[in-house]
Parts: sequence; C-alpha cells; structure tokens
Amino acid sequence: MRENSDEDFFADYAQKAQEHAGQYRSFLKKADKAKTLKQLPALHEAAFSTIDCLQCANCCKHYSPRFKMPDIRRIAKRLKMKESVFMDTYLRLDEDGDYVVRQQPCPFLGADNFCSIYEDRPRDCRRYPYTDEDVLLRQPGLTLKNSTVCPAVYYVMEHLSEKKK
Repeated sequence: MRENSDEDFFADYAQKAQEHAGQYRSFLKKADKAKTLKQLPALHEAAFSTIDCLQCANCCKHYSPRFKMPDIRRIAKRLKMKESVFMDTYLRLDEDGDYVVRQQPCPFLGADNFCSIYEDRPRDCRRYPYTDEDVLLRQPGLTLKNSTVCPAVYYVMEHLSEKKK
C-alpha cells in the first residue's frame, strides 16, 4: 500500500474504516489465521511508529475498559481509596455485568491526553487496541468497531486487507 503521507493516510480514517467495513469483514472471515497472526507484530510496530496515542486518545474519550477485581484493587490502592469507595465513585455495572467507568471521557484522562493512572491502568487498557493479538481475528465485531475509533486498528486492517487483494 502506498501512502502520500501519514497525514493523508489517516485523514478521515473513521469514515474510511466504516466504508471499508465490508472489506475488513470479508478479510477477517477468510483470513489464514496462522499467517495473519505472524504478520501482526510487525504491523503493530509499524502502526505505532506513525501514531502518537497522546494526539488521539479516542479510546479514553469514547470507550471504557472493563475493570476486573485485580484492576480495582490496584487502582484503589494507588488512589488511597477503599475498593468500595473507588467503585462507587468511578464505576458502574454495564449490561454485560462488567465494571466500566461511569462517564466518558475516562475520569483518569487529563486535558493533555495523559492517563493519571497509566502505570496502574486496567488490563484492557494495557492490551488495547489488540493489534498484536488474536483478539483482532477472534472478535471481528470488536475489530470493526475499533477500526473506526483507533487509527492503529485502521492502519493494521488497511494493510492486512490490502495484502489480500
């Protein structure tokens, strides 16, 4: 895939990802899983060599990670709060029974797009956007959604589906 510039490539990526959703869906359905998994680490590195998360932070602005009990314990301890107070203050149960933040953007996201609990952030945040994991293939619905939120997922899907043509 040839790009005029990174800026051109990422301009309107969310809209382009929606337009390419059928192409992505088809790729994810037909992909050679083993071959694709081998390609992910290099594509992940390439994506993050051109993308600065601090310029975007869409994930923190529009999503909530799941907060599992180990995350809750760790973050409450960091904030010097009782777990129950942390949960009552920041979290709610979603329709799947998972703890998620009460509000968006994430209450730990600063105006500078830095995370105030970065070193202790939830496991979901550490793993997002799953561009170097099998989640990208195993959960196509999530991948399609993430491609409209995260430019790294868009980058990876554009390169994977382009190679398939």
